[in-house]
Amino acid sequence: MATVSINIATGSVQKEEIIVGIDLGTTNSLVAFINPEGEPQVINDTGKGVLVPSVVHFQADGSVIVGNEAKEYLISDPQNTIFSVKRLLGRSYRDIEAHSDLFSYKIIDDDTESLVKINAGDKFYTPIELSGMILKELKERAEHALKTAVNRAVITVPAYFNDSQRQATRDAGKLAGLDVLRIVNEPTAASLAYGIGLNPEEEKTIAVYDLGGGTFDVSILKIQNGIFEVLSTNGDTFLGGDDFDQAIMNYWIEQNQLQSQMNSSSLRQALRLKAEEAKKALTTQNIYNDSVNGIPCGITKSKFEELILTKVEETIQCCKNALKDAGLTINDIQEVVMVGGSTRTPMVKRQVAEFFQKAVHDQIDPDEVVALGAAIQSDILAGNRKDILLLDVTPLSLGIETMGGLMDVIIPRNAKVPTKAGRQYTTSIDGQVNMKISVYQGERDLVKENRKLAEFDLKGIPAMPAGFPKVDINFRLNADGIL
Repeated sequence: MATVSINIATGSVQKEEIIVGIDLGTTNSLVAFINPEGEPQVINDTGKGVLVPSVVHFQADGSVIVGNEAKEYLISDPQNTIFSVKRLLGRSYRDIEAHSDLFSYKIIDDDTESLVKINAGDKFYTPIELSGMILKELKERAEHALKTAVNRAVITVPAYFNDSQRQATRDAGKLAGLDVLRIVNEPTAASLAYGIGLNPEEEKTIAVYDLGGGTFDVSILKIQNGIFEVLSTNGDTFLGGDDFDQAIMNYWIEQNQLQSQMNSSSLRQALRLKAEEAKKALTTQNIYNDSVNGIPCGITKSKFEELILTKVEETIQCCKNALKDAGLTINDIQEVVMVGGSTRTPMVKRQVAEFFQKAVHDQIDPDEVVALGAAIQSDILAGNRKDILLLDVTPLSLGIETMGGLMDVIIPRNAKVPTKAGRQYTTSIDGQVNMKISVYQGERDLVKENRKLAEFDLKGIPAMPAGFPKVDINFRLNADGIL
């Protein structure tokens, strides 16, 4: 007897289990699906809005609140309210030491090499567990809105994410009860949402400029015969709209000489949220005036633009670097796609259009474009769009440590995934029976300046003169870019 699934919400016969596309963002996250008309659509569950703030709050009784309601505790209970957790995914304390003052919650550094933990209430959480809570909320909202079980998903990550960050994202999905079919690069998803590359005949080279709440990246993609190839990627995982807010906040602190009061985390948060409000208002108006606890908070658009100029210029420098890595000039770029809420800032659009010397694509809501593209990718994986194949690349070189602490690259950055590569090594001293193999990721010549992914001891090499034993080392990268 054959079983047929019927979706109660739409009344249509469901071919197979639904696959959703998830944009797990630094500031906000959202989920999209392919509707019965075959179009990608974002989910707005029970009118709470499309965007789910990536905020987790732990209540005194141990219960957890995620999203819109959790955001309200940023001021009243900052110690137990976690935001921007994506910045901590797959990172060690050493990676974020310099930035730990940006977080109003406690980050634990029990061991600089291992991954960070976050203290909230009287418990310790890993960024994977916290991201899992956000994904679980998205899964529940999708199930509620679609009135059907949601167990399979495509989740997007910055093209820049390294191996441990991709693995951490996949693990967070598993914790949320999701079978993560594919980890997709955000710029690839964004181009799909604009329909760029959906026509197998078309050949294009495009730039995707993604300025979100906490991260910035730019990717140069080549699209031909339905194949997406990331030629290069560049960016800064600590640059985003949060920095624009911070700039306004610092300006007010200076104007009102509040330096001595800044150890109050609730005043900090109140100013931070007010700065965010000012930034949004200046998208459409030239002057903003308000106050927080009687502190005047006024700023003009021209002052705001002056404050963020260096940050915006840093993003343009990243665009130059990405072009150089791809071996291209601005004349080779046919389309520029804008992604991320912070691209709403008029100055950002102006500078990017000026740099690339062409009008930018900003018709689709920059907050939704990645999730919509992830839904299209889920449709491709479900086998409903046969003519597209997505090829991505690894953003950073992978190799092992050799004599003198040098990095020997086995898979170079921008190599297409999935891929495998290997090399033969030998011993450096007579009679050597053990060999330590340390795997690193990064672009520097010295391994100590790169990120260590793992190490193991190869034992039981037959004792021979140096240079005689042959040891084959093979690396395999899967379609998610995970080693």
